Order: sequence, then C-alpha cells, then structure tokens
Amino acid sequence: MAILGPILGRLLKAVITLIAIAVLNFFLVHAAPGDPAAVLTGEAGAADEQMIAELRARFGLDQPFHVQLGRYVGNVLTLDLGYSFRQGQPVLDLILDRLPATLILTMTAFFISLLLGVALGVAASSRVGKAADSVLTGFALLFYATPLYWAALMAVLIFSVQLGWLPGFGFETVGAGYTGLERAGDIALHLILPALTLGLFFMAVYMRMSRASMLEVSQQDFVKTARAKGLSEAVIRRRHILRNALLPVVTLAGLQAGQLVGGAVLTETVFAWPGIGRLMFESLAARDYNTILGVFLVSAAMVILFNVITDIVYRLIDPRIGHKA
Repeated sequence: MAILGPILGRLLKAVITLIAIAVLNFFLVHAAPGDPAAVLTGEAGAADEQMIAELRARFGLDQPFHVQLGRYVGNVLTLDLGYSFRQGQPVLDLILDRLPATLILTMTAFFISLLLGVALGVAASSRVGKAADSVLTGFALLFYATPLYWAALMAVLIFSVQLGWLPGFGFETVGAGYTGLERAGDIALHLILPALTLGLFFMAVYMRMSRASMLEVSQQDFVKTARAKGLSEAVIRRRHILRNALLPVVTLAGLQAGQLVGGAVLTETVFAWPGIGRLMFESLAARDYNTILGVFLVSAAMVILFNVITDIVYRLIDPRIGHKA
C-alpha cells in the first residue's frame, strides 16, 4: 500500500500534463501552413472558393481560434478526438485500428534493444581494455551513428530485395488468408526487419549505459567487501553489481520507450508498417488536423504511461526509494 499513494499522485500529474500537451499541440499544428479544406478540394479537382468555404464550415474551421481550441479540449476530456477530414471516420477509431501494429513493433524493438544492450554492456564491462571490449563498443556505436531511415532502406535492399530472406514491406502477406498460428508466424516474419532496425538503433545507448554503470558499481565499497568475504566473481557480478547497475538503465529505458514511437514514424513509413507512425506521416501530408492531434495525444499518453511504469519498476528494484518518498 505504501507504493499506491505515489502512483496515484503521478497519475494525477499525468492527466494535467496530457491536457497541457493537448493545448500546446493544438497551437503548434494550427500554426503550420496549409488548409485542410484547400487540400481536400484540390485532390477532388474542384478547388473553388465556394467549395472551400463549405468544407471549412462543415469541419468548423471557419470558427474563431479560441472557439476551436475550447471545443477541442472539451472533446479530449470526453475521449472524443474528432473526425478525420481525409479518412472520413472518427479519429479514435483510426488510431485504435492502427495502434496494435505500432505496439507490436515498438515493444518488440524495445525488448530487443534493452536485452541485447544490457547483455553486451555486461560482456564489455568484464573485458575492459581488451579487444572484445573495443569490438562490442564499436559494434554498438556503428548502429547508433547510422541514420535510421538509411539503415531501414539498406535492410530492405539487402535482406529482402537481394537475398530474398525476409519480406520487406507490410504487416502480413496480402491475400494469403492465413489464420491462427500460421498468421502469427507470417506477421512475425514481417516484423523481423523493422523491429531489428529500430531496436539496434537504441541498443547502443543501453549497451554504453550498462557498461559504464557496471564499471562504476564494481568500484563501490560493498563490492570490495563481498570479494573480501570470498564470494565468487560470478555471484558478485550477478547479485551485487548487476542489480545496482540496472537502476540507471531502467530510468533511461523508461525515458526512451516513448521515443520509440517517434522512431517508428520513419520505420513504419519505410517498411509500409500500418501503425500510427505511418498514419501521422500521411495525415501531415494531407493537413488532417484532427488526426495529427489525435496521434500526438496518444503518443504523449504512451510516453507518460511508460514513465509511470518506470517509476513502479524502479521502486520494485530499489525498495529504498519508497522509504525516501
């Protein structure tokens, strides 16, 4: 029960933060050039002033800015994210339809980056100054320094176009009619390239953080005491060093989990992955204000949720935090 109070406090702050983000996003999106009514009529080949005025009135774009803002915030509080000009359906339905694909991609990439990064960081810390340490560090920095979109394009070119090992685009094989485990396997096959591309980019950060944290903790007095007691090096690294070294890694992972959604915009666009990142890209091109705002809001909510989860995990790893709070 001691942990319940701080969590409720964080949730209250999260709601206030989310409302502030919604207002700020509304200002930023409407400050961008372009008129959705003009875009829609232009695509229809009938960009006359009368039709543009009718569309603006239909979608409420002819109202004063403060009226639009007030209506938008009121709708957000009732979980009404508005209507998509371009898609012709409620924004919430659009996002809920695309969100599972994004969660599958980002969560897979997150666990790949975290597990691989921590494993390589631990391995590098046990071989400081040796060739293996330099090779592992260089391997991680190579992926971090490579632009995400370029790595995605090269992955498609090499593993899909040239070698034909993996599918390069889409969520699943169109028209295959797979069901059950067969469909799950097909989706997993399509997931490999985008998840690895996104995961390896963030893996380098966890690898370097794990390595530095392991080296720092290994110099602490309680570790020296454990060695003086005659404990084996494997036990010391697992029970004493690794557990304490994971604290900053968990903090960083919570902060960067939300950033994976931002990285998913490029990844989903290159791999034609039908998630909210690709939906946001399409909506930006179409000046679909409501959809853009909806995706921004859901992305912000995911970042805040990850931060709250990080707080809970942090308290479970280090119970001292609960006593300090």
